[in-house]
Amino acid sequence: MKHLIMVVMAFLLMTGMASGYDKETAKKFEEMFSQMTPEAIAKRPCEINSKQLFEMIKKKEDFIMLDVRTPQEMDIIGITLKNTLRIPMHELFKDKNLKSLPTDKKIVVICHTGSRSIAVVTALRAIGFVNAYTFKGGTIELAAESGRSVVGTLW
Repeated sequence: MKHLIMVVMAFLLMTGMASGYDKETAKKFEEMFSQMTPEAIAKRPCEINSKQLFEMIKKKEDFIMLDVRTPQEMDIIGITLKNTLRIPMHELFKDKNLKSLPTDKKIVVICHTGSRSIAVVTALRAIGFVNAYTFKGGTIELAAESGRSVVGTLW
């Protein structure tokens, strides 16, 4: 009976922990996302589409393309645009990599579909990189809009 009680108590403790959440981390996210009201987003959109990107390239605008895909993804579809930084998402927030990001020009973050770049831009903006923008649709959209095959090199 004593063994059964210990098993039940252990189960209750584990399930109680599983249903809880990290309040400290949640508070940090609340502070970060509370600033992203519809009004603030409308004033400072943090998304660039392919038409805007091609216009930036045409005008020779000085910006950084930040590719946050895995090295394996980068080997399949390469972005050879001038001023492209290739820093996988899992390495981006290391101090040396953050120091390589400019604060004086746009940073256009790209991934395969756009979902990782949204997360990266949200985090970058939260730590002060208000010049970070996500590229809507990722390399799939970029390839389609440039008239290229999804497999190959862009530019």
